[in-house]
Formats: sequence, C-alpha cells, structure tokens
Amino acid sequence: MDEIVRQAVARAIVTMRDNLGERLTIDDLARAAMFSKFHFTRVFLRVTGLSPGRFLSALRLAEAKRLLAATQISVADISHQVGYNSVGTFSARFSGSVGVPPSGYRRLHGAAVRIADRPSTPGPGAAVRGQLRVAVPAEVGPVFVGLFPAKIAEGAPARHVILPGPGPYTLADVPLGSWYVLAHAYGTTAPDGTPLRPFTGLAGPVTSRRGVAASLADVHLRPRHGFDPPVLLALPDLRQAALARPMAS
Repeated sequence: MDEIVRQAVARAIVTMRDNLGERLTIDDLARAAMFSKFHFTRVFLRVTGLSPGRFLSALRLAEAKRLLAATQISVADISHQVGYNSVGTFSARFSGSVGVPPSGYRRLHGAAVRIADRPSTPGPGAAVRGQLRVAVPAEVGPVFVGLFPAKIAEGAPARHVILPGPGPYTLADVPLGSWYVLAHAYGTTAPDGTPLRPFTGLAGPVTSRRGVAASLADVHLRPRHGFDPPVLLALPDLRQAALARPMAS
C-alpha cells in the first residue's frame, strides 16, 4: 500500500475517532486526508473495504458497545455521545448491527451467549470451506468464522462456526448469494505471556450457486490494524477463551 495513501486514510480515521459525536461530512474527511473528495472516497474504500460513511458508522457503534459494556452511562446519553440525535434510531441500528438491543448487550456484559444465522429458504445448500492459516508465528484461537454480505462482521451471518484454532473449516447449507468470509480471534505473538492481540482474516467474495457443491476460500489470520473495520456483531468472549487456552511449549 502506498505510504501517502496510508497516511491519508489514517488521518481520516483519526478525525473520525476524535469526532464520533459530531456531524462529519465526506468533505470534512477528505480535507483531513488532504485529498479531493472523489479521490479520497475511492482510496478509502480500497484500503478499508468500506465507504467512509459506513466506516464512521461502524466506529460509532463500536464505541457504543464499549460504553455499554464498561460504564453505566444511560443508553440515551451514549446514543448522543456517538452522534445520534434519536435514541430510537440508535437502538434500531445497534440491534441490527450487533444482534441484540443496547440494553441486552449491557446485560450480557458485551459477550453473546449464542449467534443466530440469517434465515434462508429451504433447498439444496452449497458449502464454503477452506483452511484458516496464521500469517505470523502466533498462538491463536478460538476462531470465529462467518459469512457476511460486506467486508465487516455486522448483522447476522449467513452461516458461522467457532473453531478451537486455525485449520480446516466448513460452512454448510450456505444461502445462495455472494459472501465474504470473515474470521476473528485473539492470540499471542510469543509464548512468554505477551498480551493477547486481536487477529482478523478476510477472503472473498465467494458465490454460492445452485448446482455447485462447494466453494473454496482460504483465510489468512493476521494481527488487526487501524484500517480494519471493527467487529460489530456480538460474539462469545473469545478473549477469555484464548486466555484459558494452554500455551504451547
């Protein structure tokens, strides 16, 4: 990735993070990036996988998740802090993206008990399968793997599985359509107690078609960085599960 582009997108993301409660326009973000509006939108999508507006919305909901899990600030106040004028609109978007309403997420302390897949019409379903590999030496797992219509873990997955670690995966009875394979986990980059880091992986799009038995999509897990969209879907507590995993000798 060109360093000038990296720095430009990074400036825009810093502007987003610093102004989650403010009204930001594409013009504001393009000025922060020091690019023209049209060039900025194209390179931002190329670097992050999302449009600037969708990335900003994801950051706002991710901050709302953090505040709900870590504070006792009211849902109404949180909605205003992350840029929503209407609590109803905030609650609807949070529920659709995270999978549970704000109050429910708070009761769960930020960890889902179960994940519901998208409903689909009965019929012969194809499979998506492949290998989960780790791009750097690390102890990683458990790993959430899900199928989503965009490059962000948002809303109910088409299908998902949680595996103990890297290796083969299979998602069966996948609804017809085009999907991205997204993986999320925690791991350490050394066996000496190095703090856990979030890992991510992306593959696709893969297309589930009638008459096709399976699609192949290998996923390479790597440490997350600031250009990755946040994971919005409420997941089981993979971090605590990783901490409880015996370290390899």
